Amino acid sequence: MPTDDLPETFHVTTEDQLRAVSNLTRHRIMAVLRFEPATITQIAERVGLAKGSSSYHVRLLERAGLVKVVRTRKVRGVTERYYAMAARSIVLPDPGEGGPDVLMRHAVADLEAAPADSERHVGMAHLRLTEEQFTELGERLQALAEEYRELSDPSLPDTSLVFALFHPASRKQTEGEQTEGDAK
Repeated sequence: MPTDDLPETFHVTTEDQLRAVSNLTRHRIMAVLRFEPATITQIAERVGLAKGSSSYHVRLLERAGLVKVVRTRKVRGVTERYYAMAARSIVLPDPGEGGPDVLMRHAVADLEAAPADSERHVGMAHLRLTEEQFTELGERLQALAEEYRELSDPSLPDTSLVFALFHPASRKQTEGEQTEGDAK
């Protein structure tokens, strides 16, 4: 099933949906399904799970509306289901001030689990930008990610691109929080 048939975005709005995407195993299952449909057996092999665990996690994702059955076929009297993402991208709610960012937690876990000898490009830049420059950079990063997503070939190995453009807490805010915490 080509990804062109999928809706562009799925907005996570319920607690069940948020719980479903917050789990690292389910995040990795969704990564498997991002480019092509797969069966429970295929998902289990690619994620390194037992078939029963894979089935459990896929059922939770399906109940939350994040994945769906896109094709079935009979194999030796058993119906084999192929699952795919419900949309090309999943939009998570803003975690709010101080809230855990699910995407960043998963990205760090995936980075830490990546083979140490594999090529990777990780960096951080501290910038001072006007609001217009900040907005422009965010739009350019999104466009670049989309450009390369369009070039993605399911036959090639997975590659993850993660970026976060944000205004960090100022030193005064951080020191103020520590001072309040120290006073307790």
